[in-house]
Amino acid sequence: MNTQAVQVVNTPNRSTLSPAAEDIKVKRESYVSDNAAEEATSAKTNSIQPEELLNNIKALTEDGLYSVRFEVNQDTNDLIINLVDSEGEVIRQIPPEDIVEMHEQMMDLRGNIVDTES
Repeated sequence: MNTQAVQVVNTPNRSTLSPAAEDIKVKRESYVSDNAAEEATSAKTNSIQPEELLNNIKALTEDGLYSVRFEVNQDTNDLIINLVDSEGEVIRQIPPEDIVEMHEQMMDLRGNIVDTES
């Protein structure tokens, strides 16, 4: 029986990829890092800071033509925001009344499909 010793040499500097594959790998890594940086900066610019939102509301209500009312719905405990003119008429409600009614109806129907009272 003949046995031969085989020596395995690890060469960390030697790449197993072809030069074209290595180029593609480098381009892909740079693309991923560039996109991550762009997404981070766009997320910062797209989000509105609470202070900026309050300043916009104050600017809208400074002249006295409009006022903003914050209310809590007693049935659903949801926050409702009303934009009201100087005569007391609601110009806009967030969320709209039909969404609030739909949420109340869904709360009433909760438990009809699955028994939640066990």
